[in-house]
Amino acid sequence: MERSTRQHPPRLRGRVLVLGLVLLLVAPLAACDRFPSVGTNFGGPGPYAVSVRNGPNHTYFYPTNLRTDGIRHPVILWGNGTFLNPTHYDALLRHLASHGFIVAAANTSNAGSGQEMLAGLDNLTTFDRTNGDVFFGKVDLTRVATMGHSQGGGGAINAARDPRVDTAVPIEPWQGDVTGLHGPTFFLAGQTDTTIRPATVRQKYQASSGIPAAYGELANADHLQPIGNGNGFRAPVTAWVRWQLMEDPIARSQFVGECAYCTSNIWSAFETNSRLQATAAS
Repeated sequence: MERSTRQHPPRLRGRVLVLGLVLLLVAPLAACDRFPSVGTNFGGPGPYAVSVRNGPNHTYFYPTNLRTDGIRHPVILWGNGTFLNPTHYDALLRHLASHGFIVAAANTSNAGSGQEMLAGLDNLTTFDRTNGDVFFGKVDLTRVATMGHSQGGGGAINAARDPRVDTAVPIEPWQGDVTGLHGPTFFLAGQTDTTIRPATVRQKYQASSGIPAAYGELANADHLQPIGNGNGFRAPVTAWVRWQLMEDPIARSQFVGECAYCTSNIWSAFETNSRLQATAAS
């Protein structure tokens, strides 16, 4: 069969070209184009000033100048460790908000069920629909992560079983049922943590072979490292949520493809499973 060599008339070709340009201009921006790049400086302050809103059950950390161009901000649901509250993680939560995320932190020190964290998402859903609220039309309810430390890490796992949650970042998690996880998950342990030993976190990672997952064991980190500004955990967790919720290609390359973290000396151990590695080709 001969291939057709028929071409569009000049006038039609011009119309096709114009139509293509129009479609390109109106096409929605990828998430990575919506938020400023930070290069590889994931541990440094993001480009946004930060405000805090206190509520009876949740504290919200968010960019002071929420976007007014129709672009919405991704959500992180935070869970505290036992006996702790958002003030103990204030610098870390402000850091995440400075990168463009809206953080809903449960005020309770018992967030292990995950329900306390999901209540923050329920509240943000209401705020997003309430005319006059600072969050009105600003919350991206289609891009949601759970993150927490210790008991809150277990809560991050449990809350991530909710279909509204896209990804989870449990830090030194106590308990948490991984059988219901459906989205990519980054399990984090501390090499010298004697409260939640690395082996127990690694077991959760190994039991999550049905989802894309990574395991990072932070060198010389104990159970108190995530408190305050997150210390050595701050940059990796920021890179993960920038990849998963903002499609940041540089953040992605920390975990797959070039995989900068695979050979980084910040870890005493680092692994990614085959399902996460497969995303390098996508």
